[in-house]
Amino acid sequence: MTYRVCFVCTGNICRSPMAEIVFRARVAEAGLDGPVEVDSAGTGGWHEGDGADPRTVAVLEENGYATVHTARQFQPSWFSRLDLVVALDSGHLRALRRLAPTEQDAQKVRLLRSYDPAAGDDLDVPDPYYGGAEGFEECLEMVEAASAGLLAAVREDVEGQAA
Repeated sequence: MTYRVCFVCTGNICRSPMAEIVFRARVAEAGLDGPVEVDSAGTGGWHEGDGADPRTVAVLEENGYATVHTARQFQPSWFSRLDLVVALDSGHLRALRRLAPTEQDAQKVRLLRSYDPAAGDDLDVPDPYYGGAEGFEECLEMVEAASAGLLAAVREDVEGQAA
């Protein structure tokens, strides 16, 4: 059985593709790339068909990540095939929960930084789009910090499905 994770931000060109690419690398390193599928989308369709923001690509490549991405808009019908929907900030969390066709689907939505015990009460990953490279570097740090906890949670879910 495949476990499906989708990261969601606003336009699917900065934060969510960064989270998708980093988490896919963590999943592969853990040997879970068979049972776990990772993708991303945006709450809006403004950038559908575009690649990731060049600053996202630069920061990822500088840190050893391969970058292939095409932006798309999240569709409510996807909830039925997804196991976990990971929002990058509280605005995305609210938007996704409103889109959810059922309460069970709404419960699939979680904030990325909720998987980082060091995050404290500030669980939003700030949007780096209108800033410089330092915002993208900060975004990557937050994504990487949350990825270990997210991987542990996904591993537990995958092992629970297999049992």
